[in-house]
Amino acid sequence: MKLHNAMWPGLVGKEPGTDHPPISLDHMLELTAAAEVDGQKFDGVDLFLFHPHTDPDISEDDLKAMADKIAAKNLSVGSLVAPIWPGTVGDSSMGTDEQQAKFLLSIEKACRIAKLFNEHGVRKYGVIRVDSAEFGVQKWAEDPVKNTARIVDTFQKAAKIAADHGERIAAEGEICWAGMHSWEVMLRTLEGVGMPGVFGFQADLAHTYLYLMGYNAPESALLQPGYTDEEFWPAYEKMVSALRPWTIDFHVAQNDGTVHGTGSHEKTGRHCQADDPNGKLDIAKCSALWLQGAAERGIQHICWDGCMFPNAVLENPATWNTILKAMISVKKAL
Repeated sequence: MKLHNAMWPGLVGKEPGTDHPPISLDHMLELTAAAEVDGQKFDGVDLFLFHPHTDPDISEDDLKAMADKIAAKNLSVGSLVAPIWPGTVGDSSMGTDEQQAKFLLSIEKACRIAKLFNEHGVRKYGVIRVDSAEFGVQKWAEDPVKNTARIVDTFQKAAKIAADHGERIAAEGEICWAGMHSWEVMLRTLEGVGMPGVFGFQADLAHTYLYLMGYNAPESALLQPGYTDEEFWPAYEKMVSALRPWTIDFHVAQNDGTVHGTGSHEKTGRHCQADDPNGKLDIAKCSALWLQGAAERGIQHICWDGCMFPNAVLENPATWNTILKAMISVKKAL
């Protein structure tokens, strides 16, 4: 199992002119390549396909130069985050025909970039990662059946585009995305799309922990605050068992049980540092449950996700060694 680092923590929740400005792709690559624990290094990176890291319309020459730069650091490229949101290339999957067309355009652009990386040779595995691009659940809740059907329709069309390009799509389960905001709603959306060989689930340890607690969907809560360890594992296994057959991409992370965000990403799943004493998860044990049968589902790598940390944390080399140590513990548990 290959170990990857995510590049988007340098962008998500970052805003120019603030005390948490974007961190360049070059610097994120340098930090990743420098990390080492007991002779083990990161094998690769997962990329965010939008400015300032990657121009969605990047030329072939510029993409080759980027691929050469990544390969020169002995890193490969894995999963790619499509620029699906309003303000990037895309727009809401739950919206009008025009909005849906923008969402699908972002998939086309992501598949083009994936093809170029594949042809270069720096990318040999991974998926295209999406969400519903409809932030918050209020509008969705006005008509859950109709709105879920619209999201499903968009996802089916996106999956067909991906399949035509030899790619697969993984939808990120997170409490902030409409139609994906609880484990039961996420499962209904996946079943509605009904294309398990092409369209699956991207499980993130931090985000799926909040599924257990029923944030944004109290009716789906499997645990209540103050739960015991004896209560946790049956509840966790119930959720994982439901979503694991769909899981084709996986993020290692930690969660301290809070909901937090910065910048444009507010009220979302809280990532905390891998060794945070308030972390709620046994990272290795929880990951091993999700990754049962991973090879049969085409998973060849796992990725760390730690969005919305202060820049001082992200730019501290010790942070990445701690994360890499946690990733190695997951690999050993498999």
